[in-house]
Amino acid sequence: MPTLAVLVAFVTASIVYVYRFRGEARYESLGEYFRKGWPIFTPLNCLLYMTTLRRGSKPILDPADFPELDLLRQNWQTIRDEGMELLRQDSLDAAKKPGSAGTYDVGFRTFFKYGWSRFYIKWYGYTHHSAQRLCPRTVEILRKVPSVEGAMFAYLPEGGRLSRHADPIAVSLRYHLGLATPNSDACFINVDGRNQSWRDGEVLLFDETYLHFVRNESESGRLILMCDVKRPLNPLGRVVNFFYKGLTRATVVPNTPEDRRGLANRVFAGLAPVLARSKALKSTNRPIYRLVKWSVNILLGVLLLVLAAAVGQVLGRLV
Repeated sequence: MPTLAVLVAFVTASIVYVYRFRGEARYESLGEYFRKGWPIFTPLNCLLYMTTLRRGSKPILDPADFPELDLLRQNWQTIRDEGMELLRQDSLDAAKKPGSAGTYDVGFRTFFKYGWSRFYIKWYGYTHHSAQRLCPRTVEILRKVPSVEGAMFAYLPEGGRLSRHADPIAVSLRYHLGLATPNSDACFINVDGRNQSWRDGEVLLFDETYLHFVRNESESGRLILMCDVKRPLNPLGRVVNFFYKGLTRATVVPNTPEDRRGLANRVFAGLAPVLARSKALKSTNRPIYRLVKWSVNILLGVLLLVLAAAVGQVLGRLV
């Protein structure tokens, strides 16, 4: 069993590594790292980076190294047709309507203010009932690709953007299949300092825990199939990821009331009014706002240490 000193040393080393040394793109300040880098998850992420197989250990990956995913590309036009129909029905925007089932999206909630919209198809063991009803052919294609853990249609309108950030947890890799795109370099994603643009029927594959941002400076929207695919891990990494995926499974977000709502989604929906009031303090009583903010961050840090200690005990028994 690792001692507390070893655990603290590992946590500290993990944070320093991600903040100062991982990848080519750097955080502009420690403040940006704490706001955009999700340091609470950094130690567990680093365990997965250490145990990721070579084909999955770069910021931008070669789709040819993941041949099991090629069935999606082969069927991109079928998937595109169902995605475009959802777009015509405004189903991708339903989650943004006040009081809708999917308003509270823990993982992607902040993206809405930049014009982004989505429609979930499946998420870590759960296939959405609304997807089975509205895009059945896409659901069937995805069933034949077991390495896909989660999938959604994602739309970014002309002029839309996503600010620079790193996704919080490293349980998977990110797959983008171009469906109806501007086919222009003016619509791009920058991953670890390198621009990559979408093309219809073509694939982008990358590690979303590197810093990245999106700009659509073209004159048309961008529709893609966005998937979480299994991170290739050695046996030790798969043990770590087994615990980590439990957290991800709790973030299931419904498209419509017929879909399941995950525990994290329900908790966040209940906390949303409290968080909104705490944000109001930022302009009316900044000292209290900072006290609330750092109290929550410290509590989350303590919970992370407890989780890391539990994982450490399991790994200690295995090795």
